[in-house]
Amino acid sequence: MIMIRTIEATIDEHGTVHLNEAIELLTSHRALVTILEEKPQQTLEETALLSQEALAEDWDNPEEDMAWSHL
Repeated sequence: MIMIRTIEATIDEHGTVHLNEAIELLTSHRALVTILEEKPQQTLEETALLSQEALAEDWDNPEEDMAWSHL
């Protein structure tokens, strides 16, 4: 049975392919690469990590600690 899978990836300026998800293969396989003319979109996980520092500035203070101390 032939199984074709499509997996999103990004290619850096050096031509290194970075898959956006982990895969397991029992043997080596051929692959086709289509280069799109758009910038990679940030994943939700990346966006959350990038927001963490900005949110910490607003949330990590004594006033916020006091406001949430009842929880």
